[in-house]
Amino acid sequence: MKKAEIVCVGKIKEKFISDGISEYKKRIGKYAELSITELVDQPGEDVAVHIESKEILSKLDSYVILLDLKGKEISSEELSSSMEKAYLSYPKIQFVIGGSNGVDDSVRAKANLIIRFGKVTYPHMLMRLILCEQIYRAFSIAAGSPYHK
Repeated sequence: MKKAEIVCVGKIKEKFISDGISEYKKRIGKYAELSITELVDQPGEDVAVHIESKEILSKLDSYVILLDLKGKEISSEELSSSMEKAYLSYPKIQFVIGGSNGVDDSVRAKANLIIRFGKVTYPHMLMRLILCEQIYRAFSIAAGSPYHK
């Protein structure tokens, strides 16, 4: 079975977000095993980015898709295609969402693909829910499911 992992900084505090993530995690289970690795949100700015980035790097061992404001905007179809190509060579895809101050260049250098979901800024916890929906959508597209229509 395919595997996907979300490596992210911080814990979900709002129930409606965790409920949405649980729902999409259940739906994704039809296509892949999804795990979520939550790292500790560090205080401060510059030091926090360095510490969080180092922690993120310690978790990366497969194909990495980084969500970053400096990333390329892609469509859901392009995400699906990128994931399917990655699965030809890798057993797992790791999606990375940094902390509120982002990530440093060491994480960008490790990423196989750097994307963004538009020019707008989302709260990091909500971004995790949006990412889960897009992962489900990508698998649905690849499977020819009517969900995407």
